[in-house]
Amino acid sequence: MPRAGLSAERVVERAAQIVDEHGLEELSLSRLAADLGVAPPSLYKHVSGMSDLVRGVSVRAVDELADRLAASVMGLAGPDALRALADAYRGFAHAHPGLYPMTQVPAEASDRSLSPLRSSAAQRTVAIVTAALGGYRIPDDRIIDAVRMTRASLHGFVDIEVHGGFAMNASIDVSFVTLVDSLDAALVALGEQ
Repeated sequence: MPRAGLSAERVVERAAQIVDEHGLEELSLSRLAADLGVAPPSLYKHVSGMSDLVRGVSVRAVDELADRLAASVMGLAGPDALRALADAYRGFAHAHPGLYPMTQVPAEASDRSLSPLRSSAAQRTVAIVTAALGGYRIPDDRIIDAVRMTRASLHGFVDIEVHGGFAMNASIDVSFVTLVDSLDAALVALGEQ
């Protein structure tokens, strides 16, 4: 019988906290079990193993990012939506340094257990970004290019930033604003094609 109060959701929640605070490399079933006050075999009532747990954390991370992005762009369009989206994306990476990399873990096509959930979470994120870019009037056949360009720009900057890659004595915030302004100009141009 599972421990009272222990559920798959609670197991993944605590795993996500461990990953966020200490990194994925510190997550193990034995560490998680100790944190939850159960024996490691008790976890198998809720997750099938480590890969299942990591996928669950990944889905949770993408959902949390999507929630933050959706809230940031509500009621906005065009450049205002882009800036809000960019700030929310960067803010998520700073607030969740362990979880942010989990948003970039691709769903495994060979795994059917959580791939639909991960795919759904990723599709939700793409839909939010697509809607946020709606004010640019980008043709339907080019919107995926705009979404990819936005994601690549934001992820590239944020990934370098969180790994300490901007060591020069210049404002990172100013560089980020410059990136978003450049992205805005590129999206305007794409919408005019």
